[in-house]
Amino acid sequence: MKAVLVEQNGPPEALRYREVPDPSPGLGEVLIRTTLTSLNFADVLARRGGYEAGAVPPFIPGLDVVGVVEALGEGVEGLRVGQRVVAFATGGSYAEKVLAKAVLTYPLPPDLPDEAVAGLTVLVTAYNTLVWAGRMEPGERVLVQAAAGGVGSTAVQMAKALGAGLVLGAVGQAEKAEFVRGLGADAVLTYGGLAERVLELTNQDGVDLILDSVAGSVFEEGLRCLAPFGRLVVFGHASGQPGRFETRPLHRQTKAVVGYSSGHYRRSRPERLRPSVEAVFSLLRQGKVRLQIGARFHLSEASQAHALMESRRSIGKILLYP
Repeated sequence: MKAVLVEQNGPPEALRYREVPDPSPGLGEVLIRTTLTSLNFADVLARRGGYEAGAVPPFIPGLDVVGVVEALGEGVEGLRVGQRVVAFATGGSYAEKVLAKAVLTYPLPPDLPDEAVAGLTVLVTAYNTLVWAGRMEPGERVLVQAAAGGVGSTAVQMAKALGAGLVLGAVGQAEKAEFVRGLGADAVLTYGGLAERVLELTNQDGVDLILDSVAGSVFEEGLRCLAPFGRLVVFGHASGQPGRFETRPLHRQTKAVVGYSSGHYRRSRPERLRPSVEAVFSLLRQGKVRLQIGARFHLSEASQAHALMESRRSIGKILLYP
């Protein structure tokens, strides 16, 4: 089969389109013939090297896959050959055939097209940061950082669908604001003077929930405009820098900083993700959330796709087709 490999850590050009042996499913595994896969920023970080969950080269990047079951490993129940599925991949998804654990493979409802669920990592992360980690309640005020990206653009829609009273989106480039407003955001802000602007829009009260995949100074700005009893959910550090904070303001106003990682759930508590996947399917089928597709590439063009994501010019999800 054809696959994309990171043969050594480095720039997008480090990705190589190669012929590799077909994988075989082991105990509890499923072999999926790929219909499409998607890019996540974690793929960029893994390719560069030094990412916490990154593999040692050579490896196939990619976290999730949509396709058709081609073979079942020993002990797999509830799935069948020829079935359309979406899955979290084992060992990378930038390939014509992908392995996944059965527990992380989900049959697709017939009325959901492939592209609707193309970004399983994004969909589940957006839902879980809002509901599990963020404990969002109807009527609350939500700030979504990196609101034009894959998770951000999905979270803006989900927050509205789940009853948020006010949804604010933050973007790094002003030209992305119209896109985020089109998703349902009540206002879109850039990062300069972010905390002051959020406080102005909330009558100095602040927001009840912040979703932050950027960290660094953006995290610190978020804490400044977090309301009493508020939650700030950290699920990435795209800025390359950690966020820093004092603990005293947290206990004085009952604020919380919460960490979340879909990858950690996949590795440690995979069975816990199924209810979230089913909830996401329901939102998609009701038309309340729609995955925003920003660009499509052939698998052989993975380096160009990575360059686009790394440029910060992309919006929504970037897809790869074999």
